[in-house]
Amino acid sequence: MTDSAAGDSGANGAGDSRPAVHDLDDACTLTDVEVGARYRAVVNGVVDYGVFVDVSEHVSGLLHESNLDGETFAVGDELVVLLEELKDNGDVSFDLADVSLDEADLLSVEHDPEITLVSEASVGSDVTVEGEIVQIKQTGGPTIFHVADESGVLAAAAFEEAGVRAYPEVEIGDVVRISGSVEKHEGATQLEVADIDALDGDTADAARERLDEALSERAEPEAVDPLVGWDAFEKLRPELEDLARTLRRTVLEGRPIRIRHHADGDGMCAAIPVQLALENYIESVHEGTDAARHNLKRLPSKAPYYEMEDVTRDLSFALEGRARHGQKLPFLLMLDNGSTEEDVPAYKNLAHYDVPIAVVDHHHPDPEAVDDLLDHHVNPYIHDEDYRITTGMMCVELARMIDPEVTDELRHVPAVAGLSDRSKAEVMDEYLELAADAGYDREHIEDIGEALDYAAHWLRYSEGKTLVGDALDVGSDDEARHEELVEFLSSRAAADVEEQLDAVEPHVEHERLDSDAHLYRIDLENFAKRFTYPAPGKTTGELHDRKVRATGEPVITIGYGPDFAVLRSDGVRLDIPRMVTELNEEVVGGGVSGGGHLVVGSIKFVEGRREDVIDALVEKMAEAELDEELSTTIDLDD
Repeated sequence: MTDSAAGDSGANGAGDSRPAVHDLDDACTLTDVEVGARYRAVVNGVVDYGVFVDVSEHVSGLLHESNLDGETFAVGDELVVLLEELKDNGDVSFDLADVSLDEADLLSVEHDPEITLVSEASVGSDVTVEGEIVQIKQTGGPTIFHVADESGVLAAAAFEEAGVRAYPEVEIGDVVRISGSVEKHEGATQLEVADIDALDGDTADAARERLDEALSERAEPEAVDPLVGWDAFEKLRPELEDLARTLRRTVLEGRPIRIRHHADGDGMCAAIPVQLALENYIESVHEGTDAARHNLKRLPSKAPYYEMEDVTRDLSFALEGRARHGQKLPFLLMLDNGSTEEDVPAYKNLAHYDVPIAVVDHHHPDPEAVDDLLDHHVNPYIHDEDYRITTGMMCVELARMIDPEVTDELRHVPAVAGLSDRSKAEVMDEYLELAADAGYDREHIEDIGEALDYAAHWLRYSEGKTLVGDALDVGSDDEARHEELVEFLSSRAAADVEEQLDAVEPHVEHERLDSDAHLYRIDLENFAKRFTYPAPGKTTGELHDRKVRATGEPVITIGYGPDFAVLRSDGVRLDIPRMVTELNEEVVGGGVSGGGHLVVGSIKFVEGRREDVIDALVEKMAEAELDEELSTTIDLDD
């Protein structure tokens, strides 16, 4: 109980002999009163045997007729009472004080409860927690408030009447004190609300400052050494640490996270480790079960950029979650795509709702186009590095910064990412050695990559969490199932690839460019099997690998359909992002878009201008410089 004089002098002030009377703040409870003290009271009811009075919103009691000395009162009258008895069951009885309000020195009393950390709220105890409201969900029964403090997030159930919003004045973002009893509900810890008090003024400011400092400290990423030493990667480490800090803070603040990733081997190797680390961290923060399922979603994107179809689906899901479950709008984490101008329309759509966005990608970026729309952009090209630092490699380290406990499950993943994306990283041998030490030889690593690619094709827009986790052997609980699944999926993939290549091989066109590079073209629309595995990109890549093996010389391969082309090169510096920009300017009405790396990419165009686009593209390829350092088919015969 905190007292302060209402006037310039108080009961104990110099020269003031007036009797002290406590004037309780509305939030004061039984913990703020004591027997024998005088209180300002208001009559709230008159009965035959006395009057009921309130000394605060939460402290009321009876002034028995035997103590009224014949005086009469009406509802709303103010008087001074003496707290006579405070019973074990919480009942309070008063006596009429021997002083009037006019004669009293009023002392303001603010409620100053003992605050319990969310993480220390034990079942069976009565507590008061202080924190920020991060979610409000109206059920058919109580209203569920999720309150976050520096130690975690706790659900608090308040009941007005079935399906009716309790405490309608409390909103998401308010700093509050919630008092009540801690109970178990469907296996989760939950606070049964006795009262919610929204803080304001200096009290709210002080609480926010305390929470901010504590959350900033707790959000600090874990200090972990990289799995392998690599100077090129060290350039990216500060940005990954900053992103890990933001993601941990996002969880602490109760904001959901939505992961979007490229639906290929490297994209899976990026998303699955981060998903696992975030799930672990979410469960450590939220007091209850199943929190990760409600606060983290992961979905693949079939296109190599964030399509309007994807963002519309994501935004609709998020707005529905806010309306139905009172959630904040999510933090969007883009992995293995999201760095290019093609992503801008989707990002601008999210900007209308202030959705924060982070990108970790290794495709050639358009930072001038996207950076103003992003909160984080981690990409090796920004630091004069390139695609050999795959997104999977970066995200394994990001996951370990979020939760280092995942390290042992991830030691083989950078090798899978590297081989899946044909990385020529100078540390690939070290990654393969790291995987071998964990029990994964190179053949197994290659098979995992093929299994992931095959599974991603058939999953399409579905998460496939257990299937993908079992194939990658991350978060999997059955080693035998992992091995059997990888064997099945990778062998099916190999068989389907061979069947596809046998179908297209007779129709491959070949020419020798002036640079002496081989150019192979295949019309996928007319000569490849459609709507099955492998898709056009994979078909083009596998055909390209076959030609590189056969020639041992610089090779360019184009696989095209009615309005797209997939490009691959070995030993030729194509610079596909630059070519796309030039084609869009030169082929008027061609609607050319797309991108990729220096040696891997895809483009889209208007169907009626296909011949013009492909002819202009071949001309540019003929002018491209040979560069034996640029290859996408590393160690194919090992």
